[in-house]
Formats: sequence, C-alpha cells, structure tokens
Amino acid sequence: MSLAVLRSRALAGMEAPPVTVEVHLANGLPAFTIVGLPDTEVRESKDRVRAALQNAGFEMPARRITVNLAPAELPKESGRFDLPIALGILAASRQIPREELDRYEFAGELSLSGQLLPIRGALAMTFAMQRDGNTRRAFILPMDNADEAALVTHAVIHPARTLLQVCAHFTCRDGQSRLPRHVATGDVRMPAYPDFADVKGQVLTKRALEVAAAGIHNVLMVGPPGAGKTMLASRFVGLLPEMSDEEALESAAVQSLTGGFHADNWKVRPYRSPHHTTSGVALVGGGAVPRPGEISLAHYGVLFLDELPEFDRRVLEVLRQPMESGRITISRAARQADFPARFQLIAAMNPCACGYLGHPSGKCRCTSDSILRYQGRVSGPLLDRIDMQIEVPALAPETLSINADGEASAVVAARTAAAHRRQLQRQDKSNQSLTTREIDAFCRLDKEGEAVLRSAMQHMQWSARAYHRVLKVARTVADLAGAASIAPDHVKEAVQYRRGLRER
Repeated sequence: MSLAVLRSRALAGMEAPPVTVEVHLANGLPAFTIVGLPDTEVRESKDRVRAALQNAGFEMPARRITVNLAPAELPKESGRFDLPIALGILAASRQIPREELDRYEFAGELSLSGQLLPIRGALAMTFAMQRDGNTRRAFILPMDNADEAALVTHAVIHPARTLLQVCAHFTCRDGQSRLPRHVATGDVRMPAYPDFADVKGQVLTKRALEVAAAGIHNVLMVGPPGAGKTMLASRFVGLLPEMSDEEALESAAVQSLTGGFHADNWKVRPYRSPHHTTSGVALVGGGAVPRPGEISLAHYGVLFLDELPEFDRRVLEVLRQPMESGRITISRAARQADFPARFQLIAAMNPCACGYLGHPSGKCRCTSDSILRYQGRVSGPLLDRIDMQIEVPALAPETLSINADGEASAVVAARTAAAHRRQLQRQDKSNQSLTTREIDAFCRLDKEGEAVLRSAMQHMQWSARAYHRVLKVARTVADLAGAASIAPDHVKEAVQYRRGLRER
C-alpha cells in the first residue's frame, strides 16, 4: 500500500490542534498536490521537499503524490509541515520503514540541502501535546527548538539537525544512530533587571510602585519631563514576585508563537515598551493569520506605554476589554484566535502639552482649555481601569548631586514577594484580580475606614469601579504591612494613589 500517515500540529492562536499528514502515491503522470486548506508557505513546501530529498540522496518518486493535511477545515500555515511531508513520501515509497512513525509527532522546516530550520511555536505545540494527554508520543523537531520544547515537563523531545538524521533514527538498528532524548539543563539564571537603587529621590513614587508590584496593580505616572518616569518603569519589573512554573510556561508559549522566546529567558518577566505610533493591530494582535500583539507578549509581565496621550485614542481604547478580562479574542472572516493578555500596565504622561504644569520653575503657559484638551486624549473609561494614578514631581538640583542611596531591587522585591504570598494563601490570586464578590469577602473595612473612603468617593466623584480599585489597593497596603485587616491608614494611603487627572 503506497500510503503513509504521520502526526503533526498546526497553530491557531494559543492552540496547537493536531494535524494528520497523509501521503499517497498513485500511478499516473508525475505530480505533487497538497490539499487541506494550505496557505502559500505550505504549498511551497513541495519545492523545498523535492530539493531536500534529492540533495540528501533519496529518490523522489516519479508518481502522482497527494498530501492531505487533515482536518480539511483547519487553515495550515508556515513551513513546519516540511518534515512530516518528506518523511511521508519516503515511507510511502518504502525508502524508510513506517512501523514506528505513529509513535512520534513531527515538525520542522527543510532547507534545500536537507537541514532542519527552526520553527515558530515549538513550545506551544509541545505544551498542547502534553495537555491533550499524548504522553505516549515523542516529538521530533529541529535542534534549535529543542531547549524551549524541553521546558514542558515530561515531554519526550528528539531533536535533529538534518533530514538524514531523522531517517537514520528509523532505519538503523544498531542504536548508535537513534536520536537521543533532549533533556533541559534545569539551570535557571537569575534575571538581571536594572536596579531600583539607581533612582535618586522620588521616595513617595517608589513606595507607590512597591504597592503596585505587590498587588499587580496598573499604574499611571504623571510628571514633567526628566522626572524619572521611564527610569522607574524600566526598573519596576525587578520588583515583581518570581514567576511560577505555570506562569513561566504560559508566557513562554505566547512568545514562542512569534519566534521571540529563548530558553535563557525562562522565568524572566517580559517587559514590552511599544512606541506611541504603534497601531491597534500591533498592540492587541491580529493579521490575516492572527498573531499575538504587545499585550499578549507582555503576558505575566509589564506593558509600558510612555507618552500615553500621544497614542492614537482608538488604539488606547482597545485596551479596555483585555485589562478587565485578561484575554483578547481576535476575530477575522475565516479565523478566530484567543490569546492570554494578563499584563500589568505601567503608563507615563506629562500633565500638559508643554509638560511643565506644576513645575517649580513656573514656566508652563498652557491655558486651562489646552490642559483639559491634552489630558482628555486619555478617556475617562480607560483611566477608570488604572488602579493607581500617581504624581512624579520634578527633582530638585541638590537631589541630583548626591549619590544614589535607595533600597536595592532585591530588598524591595523580598517585601513584595511576601505580600504576594499572603494574597495567594488567602484567595489564591493577586489583589488586582479580585472579583466584586471576593472584594466584599476579603476587603472589609471598619466604620472609620468606610467613612474615609466614602468621603473621598463623594469629593472626587469616583465611579463604582474606582471605589473597588481603591479597596484592592488598600488590601495590598495592608498585606505589605502584614496586617490581617484593612486599617483606616491603609485606606488613606490607597486614596492618595488615586489622584485623577480631572482634579489636577
């Protein structure tokens, strides 16, 4: 029978659905046809496969070759199907045995010389294979993808550099030519983040960022140029608690979809800082073949938006839904993809168009209308979703002349990690992720605290969402203090971190 069946996987957002690669050789004029909704990259694989087989010393059958990628309704893209197609042709023409093929899944792009080139999404594919319960199958893929694929616990990975090595794995019986199982090194390097101790002054701002890191709260920093907003944001990621294995695996799987993950970055929280000219598709994801955007690439990490009002307003508005749900759904006419987007937003902006509103120099000449117009570029609903809105004042000249003597990131991170552990022990999630019912259960106030928060809400005309977010921040302040309940002082501090721009 001139038929071979192999297993591979496609990519559909974060999912990696299984694909059956069927290769059939029939009599008739030589032809090579690929069916099963292939895109241009997949259709071009027939030329790569033909050249790779010939240059590796195999015979290209002069028969009618039909390759079916099932299921037929699932779109197939990229060159990851080159390897299973080539092996299917060799198995169907009896150049390699087919008995063991069902024990493996295959993915890899072939060069014309038969080298195996790296592919996107190797970690996502391996992760999906384990999640589907296919523990009896091993995965054969390019050597350059071995380290990331081996990060999945209990995954059996057999990397290869060339098509010949893969064929030798199935044809040689001496054991020496079998592909060895790749084992992850297990060495986790400590992430080298910029140190918080480099920041001079800004004691109150650094305290606010410590609270934000402990509870994974979104932050907006408002201050004049040169106050240190970008410097603080770049060092903020070093204050966050260490990623769990599950968080690290999910974050790495998202980054592998773009080919941007390396095993050396294991458990390093992502830090994304897109320019303010970024489009909505680049920010949230999309395209004809949906790819993750900046908010998904920052999953379990930090998304820093500098010069927030300079972003197109329509681009900023697309952040509102994923900030609440932690996911983004990309819908196109023929495809739909879901990506995780549980990022922590750190935004920075000037208080006015010239940037010097409230500066000690008094050189701001912006009118009230121009100030409101500039601040109005950031909509109220988006501001409402940002937990903490803090002022970053200009630094005095004498502060700049002294040596930096603030706390190191490691010291602050130890406190935020302890507060984060209290949250996990109490509610199994960070304070920022609490639902309304959970807020009622875990963020109870005494009468004095309720009076303080009610007075602030009436004075600043907060919405119900803002009220709940202040409660979450107060709960984090109490966790940093090691308190079992929220005291009035904790509420007062949380209120100070909610200075809306409209009241400035």
